[in-house]
Amino acid sequence: MSSYTIEIVTPIKDARLDNVSYLCCPGLDGSFGVMNKHREGVFALSIGELKIKKNGKDEYFSIGGGFAEIFNNSVKILVESLEKSNEIDLDRVNKSIERAKKRKIERDPELNEARINASMDRAINRLKISKR
Repeated sequence: MSSYTIEIVTPIKDARLDNVSYLCCPGLDGSFGVMNKHREGVFALSIGELKIKKNGKDEYFSIGGGFAEIFNNSVKILVESLEKSNEIDLDRVNKSIERAKKRKIERDPELNEARINASMDRAINRLKISKR
């Protein structure tokens, strides 16, 4: 199977992955897969899981939404956050979930419902991905 390159950019770090044979992204309308010679385009990403098959092994990452550009047999991903499954800090995740629950109960006037829900969604996603 032919491979391609993925470049991932976040506000705090960049990553480059070579020899990728398959990528599964969380699109706004559902997950989509990318293989070698995929049709070019720009796609919006939601909070979710990136699954990358590289050298025959699957790697999982938690992302906080962003965009993927497929161009010239490579993929560039711009995301708010990126955490590899085995690097997720479970203590931080649990604190984030508790903080979001507390804000939901207290109806924190500084935060609107959508922001609280997004925070909870990101934390739950990270918890799920950490078990991969």
